[in-house]
Parts: sequence; structure tokens; C-alpha cells
Amino acid sequence: MKTFLNPLSPEEEEACLKELQQGSKEAREKLILHNMRLVAHVAKKYSGSEEDPSDLISIGTIGLIKAVSAFKCDYGSRFATYAIRCIDNEMLMYFRSKKKTRADVSLFEPIGTDKEGNQIHLVDVLVQESVDVTEQMEVQRQIGVLRDTMKSVLTDREYDIIVKRYGLITGEEQTQREIADSLGISRSYVSRIEKRALEKLKKSLIS
Repeated sequence: MKTFLNPLSPEEEEACLKELQQGSKEAREKLILHNMRLVAHVAKKYSGSEEDPSDLISIGTIGLIKAVSAFKCDYGSRFATYAIRCIDNEMLMYFRSKKKTRADVSLFEPIGTDKEGNQIHLVDVLVQESVDVTEQMEVQRQIGVLRDTMKSVLTDREYDIIVKRYGLITGEEQTQREIADSLGISRSYVSRIEKRALEKLKKSLIS
């Protein structure tokens, strides 16, 4: 993976965060640029996967952008700690989405029978994860900030695909195949547009 800039000193980070709260675009870009090594650090955790390292960096950058947009000094933790959690969450959502896609066919396969002889399917025994309402609201707020930034960087089609892929409006992530079918284009074309859009967004924020 590429070499990134050194992290900011505690004093520099504090100054940037204060400027960011006042709407400073320069402070925002500085925080992203000097914390890209956090993205690389989290990406190494998933180095054993089949994903291209550059794709992991792009996905992790989305999490970093969300962290910069949402972090408040009164959270009671350092920015790096909060950012790592956001970056890791973004990558986990990506892998869960892929896992869900691969599992779609097998979810309804019978895995046995109950006492009355009725078939039991895998989907019948899956337990949904509980959702923290406060956390969900915070995520939605972060998404709103990110969506506004994307509108000034991406084309309409790129914006539409990124929003659908990461569930930035509905909260429901779509697979590349689902998006391709809805737009009447190939899955590989959706993949290329998604990758290009993530690169544009990253370059715009850290250049």
C-alpha cells in the first residue's frame, strides 16, 4: 500500500477540529489527508480477503469521510479512535453485503424438520441484529453530510450508483447486479462506475 502523510500532532488535530466546526474546507481536507494511514491500517486487517487493496482503501475512505463529517470534540474520545471505528464499520458493511449476496440462493434451502415434520429453512433460524436507535440516527446524519459532499463531486449516474450501493438514502444496500438490472446496463459497467466514483470522491477530498 502507498505511503501516507504522518498523523497530525494533538495540537494540530485540535486546531483542525475547531476550524472544521467553523466550516473550514481546508481543515476538513487536512484531517482526511493526514489520517489516510488509518484507512491503510484497517485495510490490512482484511488483507487475507480476495479484495483488491486499492478497493479496500476506497471503501475505507468513505468511512473516514463520514468520521470527519460527524466527529464532535465532546464525544469523549480521540478523533483517531472514532475514525478507526467508522472505517472498520464501512468495510464490515461492505463484506456483509457481499456475504448476503452470496448467501441469497441458500437461505431458503431446507436444513431439517421440526417436531411436526415441517421443513425448517436456514432463513427461519437467523436472528436479526438489534439496532441501536441513537446510533442509527447518528449514521443517518453522517450520511446526509456525505451525500451533500458527493453531489458537488460526482456525475448524476455516479451519484445514483454510489447512493444505491451503500444505501445512503434508504439504508438498504444494493448489489451491483441489482443496480445493473435497474439501469439496464452490465454489472461490470456498474463496477467500473463505482470504482471511478470512489476514486473521484477520494481525490477531491485529499488533493
